[in-house]
Amino acid sequence: KACSGRKKVCIVGSGNWGSAIAKIIGRNVTRSNRFDPIVKMWVFEEVVNGKKLSEIINTEHENVKYLQGHKLPKNVVAVPDVIEAVAGADILVYVVPHQFIGKLCDQTKAQIKPGAIGISLIKGIDEGPEGLKLISDIIREKMEIEVSVLMGANIANEVADEKFCETTIGCKNEQHGQVFKDLLQTPNFRITVVKESDTVELCGALKNIVAVGAGFCDGLGFGDNTKAAVIRLGLMEMVAFAKLFCKGAVTSATFLESCGVADLITTCYGGRNRKVAEAFVKSSKSIEELEREMLNGQKLQGPQTSAEVYKILKQRDMVEKFPLFTAVYQICFEGRPVKDFISCLQNHPEHM
Repeated sequence: KACSGRKKVCIVGSGNWGSAIAKIIGRNVTRSNRFDPIVKMWVFEEVVNGKKLSEIINTEHENVKYLQGHKLPKNVVAVPDVIEAVAGADILVYVVPHQFIGKLCDQTKAQIKPGAIGISLIKGIDEGPEGLKLISDIIREKMEIEVSVLMGANIANEVADEKFCETTIGCKNEQHGQVFKDLLQTPNFRITVVKESDTVELCGALKNIVAVGAGFCDGLGFGDNTKAAVIRLGLMEMVAFAKLFCKGAVTSATFLESCGVADLITTCYGGRNRKVAEAFVKSSKSIEELEREMLNGQKLQGPQTSAEVYKILKQRDMVEKFPLFTAVYQICFEGRPVKDFISCLQNHPEHM
């Protein structure tokens, strides 16, 4: 039953990460009188073993396709119609592949309750008129709500297994930060709230470029010292790019949060950007072919993000200040030989 005065939560998305987060949210809402105990989760309807995925989730309480082997709390209700899912929600948790976000916002705008707030767990960036647009900005502009972000070293299966990890919430509004912390924090999912929301979100996108560089290193057999240099130089370029791009303050402290250095390390050692980039070196196949073979056609974030970033650097005549970002772009899209990657490290402005 709905309880008056309690905040209703809707999770927009139900893939691997969305389902892991649903496990946390579903449990947390029942432990607090701040939230309505029923959580709606929008599920993109598909047929799995002859049954609708939403029906499987609602009867067996498991997302058998994207988070197998984990029971979802019974109070998380799968809703295949996105308009019905978001109707009446006070808190919207966005966790869909970034290419769908614009269309979803357009479809649901009319349903949004005045005073609703959002949080984006989507790592990636989009193209905008100035070259680059944050996903939270797309949601903010289309939905006309305040949007925070959650980014960190959070591999979904490990979060679902309740292995300890940290994450960062970027939130300009302190009250909202507290609401999100109540909704999402557990003993094994520890949250730090910081004000620099744009920096936090940019970290989640830019680290994927560095991970491609780390994968090139692995493919070329360069070892851990070289990879450490890639991570450090990549982090320096992330900081420099954030200072170039973000309108508000950018402090290096934010890069020491989970969204920065921790997520960067995880992604450069695990992660599919690293894995596909390594295969790119060893197989001499194109990125597109490898996406088809290794990711069922899902798009890799790293190469795509490097292309968006390169456009901006070119516009601002700053390409030579970002040799690592530039090398990743040129190797992925312009046929620059991958063994050339080492020269962007050797001749980095940091070493001049």
